[in-house]
Amino acid sequence: MAKAMTKSQILKELADATDLPKTKMVEILEALAALAYKEAPNGFTIPGLGKLVLRDRKARMGRNPQTGEAIHIPAKKVLKFRIAKAAKDAVL
Repeated sequence: MAKAMTKSQILKELADATDLPKTKMVEILEALAALAYKEAPNGFTIPGLGKLVLRDRKARMGRNPQTGEAIHIPAKKVLKFRIAKAAKDAVL
């Protein structure tokens, strides 16, 4: 299995594909990430890739795997990424 691309490799590939300088691609990628963080509570969609959604997870009972003791897991908010159908079809 091949290694995942690094940030600099991604930036180089995007810069080559768009004929933009690598420094401009850094700005674009950072702006996209900042916008995603800001809009995640409302749901942030990247067309063709997926959607960031904020979900409430209910409190529940769990088990300590070492001791088998029942423990209470408190409610919390979690951030999830739902893959778009187009991305699934392209990869799989």
